[in-house]
Amino acid sequence: MTVPADEILVAGRWRRGGGAPLECVDPATGEPIAVVHGASARDVDEAARAASVAEWAALLPHERARVLARVGDLIERDAESLALLQTRNTGKTRRETRALVASAAGTFRFYAAALETMETALTPQRGPWLTMSVYEPIGVVGAITPWNSPIASDAQKIAPALAAGNGVLLKPAEATPLVSLALARLVLEAGVPAPLLSVLPGPGSVVGDAIVRHPLVGKVAFTGGTSTGRAIGRIAAEKVMPVTMELGGKSPTIVCPDAAVEQAVAGILYGIFSSSGQSCIAGSRIFLPESRYAEFRDLLVAGASRLRMGPGTAADTQVAPLATVAHRDRVASLVDRAREEGARVLCGGEVPSSVGAYYPPTLLEGLPNSSKTCQEEIFGPVGVLLPYRDEEDLVAQANDTVYGLACGIWTADYRRAWRLARRIEAGTVWINTYKQFSISTPFSGRKESGLGVDKGREGILGYLRQKSVYWGLDEEPLPWAG
Repeated sequence: MTVPADEILVAGRWRRGGGAPLECVDPATGEPIAVVHGASARDVDEAARAASVAEWAALLPHERARVLARVGDLIERDAESLALLQTRNTGKTRRETRALVASAAGTFRFYAAALETMETALTPQRGPWLTMSVYEPIGVVGAITPWNSPIASDAQKIAPALAAGNGVLLKPAEATPLVSLALARLVLEAGVPAPLLSVLPGPGSVVGDAIVRHPLVGKVAFTGGTSTGRAIGRIAAEKVMPVTMELGGKSPTIVCPDAAVEQAVAGILYGIFSSSGQSCIAGSRIFLPESRYAEFRDLLVAGASRLRMGPGTAADTQVAPLATVAHRDRVASLVDRAREEGARVLCGGEVPSSVGAYYPPTLLEGLPNSSKTCQEEIFGPVGVLLPYRDEEDLVAQANDTVYGLACGIWTADYRRAWRLARRIEAGTVWINTYKQFSISTPFSGRKESGLGVDKGREGILGYLRQKSVYWGLDEEPLPWAG
């Protein structure tokens, strides 16, 4: 697949957007690979007004499901070119982008199946009526996705929204729109009516704001930072509009004293350094028992120092560049701040002299859990080692955060694993594994990590409105009191 032309999808038409040009850069080389003219507020308005869902929503579920399954087939057909395009635009390794493309294909297929087998309910009778609960589409929904995993994030919003019978205004991140635009071409090729999907890249302050505020947009699904989520929530409250938000995280990874050493070390390194740490569920707070702290610290430092850093196109790369130089510089500044807080840098911690947006795997120690470094999301390849005395101390520290997205537990004791999994405030808990996902399993956050549910059969319900229908069965007129 070649790099797309300078066009975005507005109301079913491929054309140059009315917004500012967006330069797409290869993070591994710093070389520009494309320029896309982003959307304007006027483009958003045109897209929202054109996204009539009547014809699409009127199709029987199995008819819409057939189209969505076809999208999955087309993604699989173009998997290699989609993965390469995403690697070039985001810097991610080919191994990861192939997995993200496969995830997107599976997402469309899953929601095709979920749609075709979804049931309405005949509710228990409580009087001389037959009562039913049915579902109807919201209408037009906004989907705002981040730059760290575009195609998978796009699919997790587009697929259930379309399955539910809605039109979608997708705003990908301004730095990484290319694979989102390529995905849209496949959605249209599969047979989704053209005006139903628009892809509107551009600044959140312009395009995202216009989508959230538009009177025809009846729901917004957002993945991104907590501060932006709060701003969306305030607008949604004024509109009395539902939102689904997957926000930030500062997830604990817990090593219990009886953990299998090799498995735990490998899992922790993968949990924080895969995706170069650019993941909301990255295991960035690493809790080690005091009794084995030095042992695990030395093994983690040795393992992190061996990880191969390089371009995402190289087969042996484990830690690829960050998405942009600006973001790399932000990560570096936060590590410098950690030093000022008293952190000891065990490995990494310096910007390489090589070209590209690289930052090495970095491990810190010597900070309390209350420090800014341990409380604020860095979104880069930076982990902090934290000792704990016993289970009570561990749970207290792990839960002492405004976030509650994910948690990893490494132990051989299934009783302890279950106990900790229930005590830790997180929407997803992995036991003796990390950062594994299934589209069939719901994903959600606690506290400031989000609202609502993505994935699973529950994921489609967020794009539907529920309606109750009463059928009168009594042949007598309704009694009139008084």
